Amino acid sequence: MRSPFEYIANSINRHPYIVAGIVIGVLLFAMYGATLTKMETGTKTYLDTDKPVGSLLLHYENEFSSDTIILIIEGDDVTDPQVIKYIDNLENDLEGERYVAGVTGLPDLLRLATGGELPDSISETEDALALLPEDYVSKVLPSKTMTLASIPLETGMPEDAAESLVKNVENVIRFSEPPPGITVTVSGSPSFTVEMKEDMQKNMGTLIGLAMLLMIVAMALLFGHVRYRMLPVFVVFCGIILTFGFMGLAGIGLSSIVVAAFPVLIGIGIDYAIQFHSRFDEEIRRVPMKEAIFTTITSSGPAILLAMVATALGFIALSALAPAPMVADFGTICIIGIVCCYLCAMIIVPLFALIMNYTPKESGNILDEAESCQFDWRGCDHDPVNTHKISKGSMMERYDKLLGKIAVKIAKNPVPIVIILLMLAVIGFQLDGNVIIDTDEDSMVPQGMPAKVSMDKLGSVIGSTSSVTTFIKADSVKDIDTIKWIDGFSDYALKKQSDLTGATSIATYLKLYNNGVLPADAQTLNEVWEKIPKSNIESYVNGNTEAVIQFSLEDISIPATQSLVEDMQKDLEWYTMHPGMSAAYTGQMVMFTDLINGIKDTKNPMTYLGFILILIFLLLVYRNFSAISPLVPIVMIVGWNGLIMYSFGLTYSLLTATLGAMTIGIASEYTILIMERYQEEKEKGEDMLTAIQTSIQKIGTAVSVSGLTTAFGFSALLLSTSPIIQNFGTVTVLTVGFSLIGGIVVMPAVISLFEKFSGKICHEDKNKVRREEKSKLPE
Repeated sequence: MRSPFEYIANSINRHPYIVAGIVIGVLLFAMYGATLTKMETGTKTYLDTDKPVGSLLLHYENEFSSDTIILIIEGDDVTDPQVIKYIDNLENDLEGERYVAGVTGLPDLLRLATGGELPDSISETEDALALLPEDYVSKVLPSKTMTLASIPLETGMPEDAAESLVKNVENVIRFSEPPPGITVTVSGSPSFTVEMKEDMQKNMGTLIGLAMLLMIVAMALLFGHVRYRMLPVFVVFCGIILTFGFMGLAGIGLSSIVVAAFPVLIGIGIDYAIQFHSRFDEEIRRVPMKEAIFTTITSSGPAILLAMVATALGFIALSALAPAPMVADFGTICIIGIVCCYLCAMIIVPLFALIMNYTPKESGNILDEAESCQFDWRGCDHDPVNTHKISKGSMMERYDKLLGKIAVKIAKNPVPIVIILLMLAVIGFQLDGNVIIDTDEDSMVPQGMPAKVSMDKLGSVIGSTSSVTTFIKADSVKDIDTIKWIDGFSDYALKKQSDLTGATSIATYLKLYNNGVLPADAQTLNEVWEKIPKSNIESYVNGNTEAVIQFSLEDISIPATQSLVEDMQKDLEWYTMHPGMSAAYTGQMVMFTDLINGIKDTKNPMTYLGFILILIFLLLVYRNFSAISPLVPIVMIVGWNGLIMYSFGLTYSLLTATLGAMTIGIASEYTILIMERYQEEKEKGEDMLTAIQTSIQKIGTAVSVSGLTTAFGFSALLLSTSPIIQNFGTVTVLTVGFSLIGGIVVMPAVISLFEKFSGKICHEDKNKVRREEKSKLPE
């Protein structure tokens, strides 16, 4: 039975144009699928809505939570009657927009004080404001140069409608002709979300463009010895198109985390394309075209497939135990992407060569002179021929020999190297627990993004806009005992927790419309209830069985909020509820604090699962004890990552929390390549030191170039405008460097120790057999 690789090779050789037509058709279909991809933000990207915390938050958002657009109106004096009339007209225009529940601002406040008329002079405005409670005025009119107007949106408004609504509000403002010196800025959560989506789209295009540009630079510098040196870049571009197409057709959305997957895919995918291209260029120099295609696909195909599977296992661990849906999507897209890049490389490189009648490049240029086998993961079977002593190929050959000499020295004295590097890893593991976990959404957007700047300005004026919500379920929320519990717990929590600044609930409005006290009986309660505006009731009560308390907070960090929520949970457990009642915390801040726990709970298990999957994979493929040797450097690299994170003051985010599982996938490629080549040399009858020297010497350049091109792709992340992606870029580039150290420096030491250990066991077994045989001899 023919292998799939033989079938692909024969299909390309016999029917190249049919295969080309299929490839073009698949790419066109993928382009259509790519148009279906959508940007995603919101609860569903952070929490699994099938779990209690996620389902409660989703229910709360659908039934209670309504976003609010805030207009920040600034000028020399916003109490000027002309400005007030302008704001009044603007409010009237905005009230007609779909999904707008109402608009309230300074004109409404003044009408409340004057009985319905707007002041005609600044002095009248000041007199009217003096009649109102100062706390209430300060929230709408923080100063004479700034006033705020709020536009509450309808509860349960579709997420897709937010973008068009924000654009409509901006258009209304644009054509509203404000008085001279008056500016109106749109702020609030909906505006932030819309601008965040736009930035994600722009950021994604920039990241992919930069990664491709860096790949072009890498190919120009490193890959000039072959014809069509930019072919690997085209191959990866096709792989990215396929990935986008799959995402769109499968309904996988683009989130702020998933965006970071594409430079990772480009960095890894270019590796596969280089390997197929190098192997084909090597084969075409000595055999006819069709034979070169057959050998390239049937020989390199399985070898690169093993490397791809090893990398995919790290991403599988990441997807399986991800702390948030968007992180699981990141892992899934990485798996899909590397498979797409692998298939594109295996099919497009030989297909392109056959159709273009590829001929090897004969170059006397010393900058391009090198042999393709020097870039091949299996290395050269002969000493590379380089006519110029200062050519690229000659320098790589000298680099290989240097690595070989270093490897022998390490193998002769492995213990000091292993102890030193292992101690650094141990220190890293210890310090890793001290690295701060940050899930703040602000870290996912550029610090200069206009929506974030306006939100920060809003926060500095009116204080923190964050809140913690207590979701209450009862047999009847209109029961007097339930109302008393809501009011009592609100007071208790405010006295107990200094970070809470206020509590608002249906009890607040019952007291407001009943002279500051709660109704004493059911009849009075019903009478007061009828006086409360319907919009206020719907904000805090749903039907007859659900209610919420909104606790406002000081401007504190997410970790501090986590501690606050944990303390409030204890308060909730201590404060006795009457039969039929239940209560739990929910809301955006609770979601972000829950993510901290999610990262804590899954960060290490993701790494452990990655180790287990790689171990099983190695044992299945190689079926011997030494198969576990590539895991030793990987364990060290994970520890070094923790040391770097702590030393550089980096934080664990939803992205960097995946580092352990990603490291396993990336580093395993290099360590497995070294082990494979070593075993090949041993099978030829070489002794341990010679086999180590030859293995490192043969593929040192190939592994180094592989790491360099991968790092080039990852480097695009460093140029992102998003802080969370920048940090991820820093640690992933360092991880690639550590992976090279693990393969080239640590592996020789580990192989040496494993060989000595297994040799000692073998020697003891032989001695035991001899002793047993000797004991059976007659005396």
